[in-house]
Amino acid sequence: MDCHCSANRSIECTVKQCKYHCGSENFCSLEHIQVGTHETDPTVKECTDCMSFNRK
Repeated sequence: MDCHCSANRSIECTVKQCKYHCGSENFCSLEHIQVGTHETDPTVKECTDCMSFNRK
């Protein structure tokens, strides 16, 4: 785990390009995330997005 990262074990994440990803651990360092959609009527998980994502 990166020394500057405090993993939130309630939020699993495998997007290593996000600045909130905790290095070698697959967790997010944020206290909470916002989930949104790019569809008017989402029907499958691929229709959802992590709106808290910020690229490293």
